[in-house]
Amino acid sequence: MLTFILSAIKIIFLLGFLVFIHELGHFTVAKLCKIKVNEFAIGFGPTIWRKQGKETKYALRLFPLGGFVSMEGEEERSEDSRSFSKASIPKRIAIVIAGATVNIIFGITIYFILSATTGTYISNEIDTTINGYAAQNIGIQSGDKIIEINDKKINSKNDLNKIIEKSNGEELNLKIQRNGEILELKTKPTEVKTKVTGIYLDENCKIAAVEKGSSSERQGIQANDKLVKVNHQEINQNRDKALELISQKGVNTMLLTIQRGKEEINIELTPDYVSKYYLGVNLKAAPDTFINRCINGGMETKEFMFSIIDNLKQLFTGNVGIDQMMGPVGISEAVAKTNGVYEFIYMLALISLSLGITNLLPIPALDGGKILILIIEAIRRKPLKEQTEINIQLLGFSLLIALSIFITYHDIIRIF
Repeated sequence: MLTFILSAIKIIFLLGFLVFIHELGHFTVAKLCKIKVNEFAIGFGPTIWRKQGKETKYALRLFPLGGFVSMEGEEERSEDSRSFSKASIPKRIAIVIAGATVNIIFGITIYFILSATTGTYISNEIDTTINGYAAQNIGIQSGDKIIEINDKKINSKNDLNKIIEKSNGEELNLKIQRNGEILELKTKPTEVKTKVTGIYLDENCKIAAVEKGSSSERQGIQANDKLVKVNHQEINQNRDKALELISQKGVNTMLLTIQRGKEEINIELTPDYVSKYYLGVNLKAAPDTFINRCINGGMETKEFMFSIIDNLKQLFTGNVGIDQMMGPVGISEAVAKTNGVYEFIYMLALISLSLGITNLLPIPALDGGKILILIIEAIRRKPLKEQTEINIQLLGFSLLIALSIFITYHDIIRIF
């Protein structure tokens, strides 16, 4: 019971707080632009608290899954000189974009602080080389610094990994600093073939997702199937054991037993093999200074942002299915499972940044859709017909509701 109450508190606080700062962004910029705000509400459903200010009514509603800032002339055009519809287009865009901007800035700031205070900046200096790999074969030594690869500066482990991953095994031109001298070396990274099934298991061995085009998808394995045996060995919901059996060397074809509903299905699976490339070096951690912590925080935050943007790209290019998206139910489960303050704050940053970026997509009913309509108005030099704009927003809202129901359905299936 106590666990349930704590989980509920975490979920309500996180969702409520992120909605609050989002709507506060709209509200603050609207006030700065002298726009009349009729109501500032957090949540939906029955009102559990309200207060009438000089001009604006402030309200807290039962369900903290959203909120709104109701401005004069926002839904229906108004002749009031302080209405939203009478404001200039730059002011209206500033008001609309403010909510997502606050979420993005908050997420970036929190993640930067987490990375700078807990992460370790890995430098470009060699600690050790790995036997049989490319670096050792060309004589790279402990204490060397990798300063350039293919004319690109190397300042950290992240810089090195990016170039090696994109090399496709082609020859690399390295500049190495050793005892004040610059050495120019050439080598091909070492190729390591990795067994890949294309399935992603959750903690209970339920298949959370199946990679498109993978051997698992070709054999008919689906998200929400449950892996119960590998080569006739019971898994007993032990994810580590499942991964160990799948990754066994010398086994090219395996028999997976999955549970789909009440039925158990045996599937013979031949994994794909993916080539990965390595230079074969272990790098030293940089000195633990304030500047290095800030550098590490900045690099980690940049990677964090681009990973979220890349996930959206994967969705729109079809590499990730809509059924793998996470809605309020899935988010609530993830928040409930966080352990400790660090994990909770990390989840806060992740959801805040995701919420901000998603809200800027040019989809009607989202902030990005409203901005698109305002840009069209600026190009046409006159607003769309009021009924046309309402119809566009209603269409977008209907699509979002349908998408939310679909995502929630899959969230529930994944949980149960």
